[in-house]
Amino acid sequence: MPQNITRGIKALIDEANAEIETLSASQAIEIAKNGDVVIVDIRDPREIERDGRIPGAFACTRGMLEFWIDPQSPYAKPIFQEDKKFVFHCAGGLRSALAAKTAQDMGLKPVAHIAGGYAAWRDAGGATEKWEPKTKG
Repeated sequence: MPQNITRGIKALIDEANAEIETLSASQAIEIAKNGDVVIVDIRDPREIERDGRIPGAFACTRGMLEFWIDPQSPYAKPIFQEDKKFVFHCAGGLRSALAAKTAQDMGLKPVAHIAGGYAAWRDAGGATEKWEPKTKG
């Protein structure tokens, strides 16, 4: 029997966007200058290597987000315990809406995401840099 998906990705993203703060790329570029803001890049490392990254952004793949936020998790990252504003981004702004909503639902605050993601940041003239993974050895 085929699955009957009752809430698709469009509904999930619409619900997330209704509950979280969404920043334009130009707004994100401006507030990123503030030391109280952490830009969180939730893209896969292959995307970051291929397309570049926002200088100083904290990389956290979408799949580890909940584990890295929860201080009780063995994978918790101290950065998520800091008193900062967390601005999430992905490639185009869809995954980051879901990530920001999840983070907010977990109690992380304040959070926001960048409409249009990394592409919008880059197109708005935001700083970017090449990234290469660490080599073993």
